[in-house]
Amino acid sequence: MSRRPNFLIFITDQHRPDHTGFGGNTVVRTPHLDALAARSVRFDRAIVANPICMPNRASLVTGRLPSLHGTRYNGISLDWSANTFMRVLRQRDYHTAYFGKSHLQNMAENKHVRDAIFKDAPAEDALLSPYPEGWDDWENAQRHREERVEVPPDFYGLDEVAFTSMHSDVCSGHYYQWLLEQGVDPTQLQGRSNALPFESTTPQIWRTALPEELYPTRYVTSRTVEYLSRRKSEPEVPFVAFCSYPDPHHPFTPPGRYFDMYDPKEIPLPASFDDPHRDSLKHYQARLAHRGKQIAFMAPFSPTEEQYRQMAAAEYGMISMIDDGIGEVLAALDASGLAHDTVIIFTSDHGDMFGDHGMMLKASMHYEGCLRVPLLISSPGREPGVCSSLVSTLDLAQTVLDLADCPEYEGMQGNSLVSLLDRPEGSLRDHVLVEEDEMFDLALLGQPLRMRTLVTEQARLTLYRGTEEGELYDLQSDPGELNNLFARRESRALRAHMLERLARLQMEYADSSPTPKYMA
Repeated sequence: MSRRPNFLIFITDQHRPDHTGFGGNTVVRTPHLDALAARSVRFDRAIVANPICMPNRASLVTGRLPSLHGTRYNGISLDWSANTFMRVLRQRDYHTAYFGKSHLQNMAENKHVRDAIFKDAPAEDALLSPYPEGWDDWENAQRHREERVEVPPDFYGLDEVAFTSMHSDVCSGHYYQWLLEQGVDPTQLQGRSNALPFESTTPQIWRTALPEELYPTRYVTSRTVEYLSRRKSEPEVPFVAFCSYPDPHHPFTPPGRYFDMYDPKEIPLPASFDDPHRDSLKHYQARLAHRGKQIAFMAPFSPTEEQYRQMAAAEYGMISMIDDGIGEVLAALDASGLAHDTVIIFTSDHGDMFGDHGMMLKASMHYEGCLRVPLLISSPGREPGVCSSLVSTLDLAQTVLDLADCPEYEGMQGNSLVSLLDRPEGSLRDHVLVEEDEMFDLALLGQPLRMRTLVTEQARLTLYRGTEEGELYDLQSDPGELNNLFARRESRALRAHMLERLARLQMEYADSSPTPKYMA
């Protein structure tokens, strides 16, 4: 590269790496992503810091675990003063832009749910907010439906934003106001109530009335393309541009031709679909006992074969539409004349069980389907390759700063991946730490869920607050995570090793920010 690099960062929502062609899927068609993978370093063991949207998106931009940056679960906006890699680059004259789903702040209020859960909690928190009322209201979906929201400058380090809040065909954000500008009444097109005729086996699918040209994926693509065309006039100013699609997160509502692009009958079941869960914790067994039924729209559940195939066919349609959009964005980057100076990153915020172990969606499940995400990094001047080293979402912020020749800030907890871009056969870390906290009692333990997971080259250990049970899988002999060894006598040595490692990592990942101002 002849100057400071630009960064074009694609993010999809709730997208497994094996739901791409380059990830080994033989049904879904992703030719543009496959072409990008062919000129990238592909990281085959990229693991999230948290398998839930807000916490992991905040970790991606801060390089810090949720327990440190504070966005422990959906419902807590990232602290307005949090440092991000975008803020570092903006201070060094980068132009920074975000198009699509940010979810660094709350998108939906649902205050009655929060109040019901925390009805017995004290009125005040340990930390009192120093910010004025409304500081965390810039992505609120209902607000965007009622007015054109002008986001303040330096939104976590962003100069320019155009949000899609929520998911699928019911997105709000700046996208909603764009629909109004097209002369469209969104209330007559969005959602299940306006859906076209279709016999769905699950509430997670409907045939949207939104045409392809008005669907959120189209909006995110067009805004990114328009931005790249503008960058041609200022080639001397480096940029960071996020193209962040709200799909293929459920519900599954691909528009137009994408809805019928895949035949459910041609989609095979996952190898572990019929996992009996004999040694699993009771929340898995409870879901399996009620196969085909979902207690709440966002809650994980166990699908029937027909439900799985129908959802997969619809999700594949969403993915193919994203792939077409990515192809269009990459063509715009080429047309801008800036491709030779641009690092391209593709990833997702977390995965989805999607039939693995007979489960669907996410939350309270730390199988690979939820923890592993696609990660491609194409850096001009570097050869493509495949990296099998463990890497974490925490590593992305430091990687971007390293490539931009910018210093990291105190308290970052990842590692730059630049050494692996130069030598993909190398190894960077021997573990990934994963956190998950929820408002809800998803593990049926009589309290809000709290989980901690340690993934190493050898094993995966998961602990739950409120029970002495847990999960332990030997990933060398059981990569499919079918045999829970946690209570097995013959696995006591492995369990003790993983428990001690996890305990020691709690010290290693303790916060080092802020640094002391004086000696004392």
